[in-house]
Amino acid sequence: MGSRRVLDPAEDTAALKALTHPLRIRLLGLLRQDGPATASELAVRTGESSASTSYHLRVLAKYAFIADAEHRDGRERRWKAVHELTSWSNAAMSGSDTARAFGAALHRAQLDHFERSLAGFQRDVEAGWLGPDWLEPAGVSDLMVRLTPESLTELWTTIERTVEELVTRDADDARAEQVALFFAGFPTGQRDDAATGPAGEAEERDAATGPAGGAEERDGT
Repeated sequence: MGSRRVLDPAEDTAALKALTHPLRIRLLGLLRQDGPATASELAVRTGESSASTSYHLRVLAKYAFIADAEHRDGRERRWKAVHELTSWSNAAMSGSDTARAFGAALHRAQLDHFERSLAGFQRDVEAGWLGPDWLEPAGVSDLMVRLTPESLTELWTTIERTVEELVTRDADDARAEQVALFFAGFPTGQRDDAATGPAGEAEERDAATGPAGGAEERDGT
């Protein structure tokens, strides 16, 4: 599913610390999502100053997350993402304070990305900008199910394999558009806030049907 940077908490401590900054996570995500850009262009997209985006881009470049892109002219440096994905082993990350801080920062950034993407999708629907072919398959779904660790691992593998197959199949289709996909899977435990149905008895529920940035976090991804 594209080239990836695999982070090892034992060897990449400085790189992990560099990515704990929320603006750097977002800048890297924008370069992966939208392609090469300058600090000024990214400043407009993020609402930050060009001085701020320029500084944080240089930090990302220092740790090889981004690199120089082909310049349209000689006036301002353009940057591109080096990899399409960043991945790591959850087991390896669990023993490092720096790695846990990185994970927390990334989760906040992913939630922010989800909220922005969903808000943009809702605006498109309300404005009538979404094509009729997209109305049925687009949406958000959530489920509460009972699975073993092995089954959850199998589910992740199946999702990744299916996404890669579909992306390859649609690569040359003029109708293909950029689609935001968000996945999460984790045990909720026996907490008081566990999801229950209307009668307080159901452990499984299905919201609106339909499919749900470039970072992944599981062993071997």
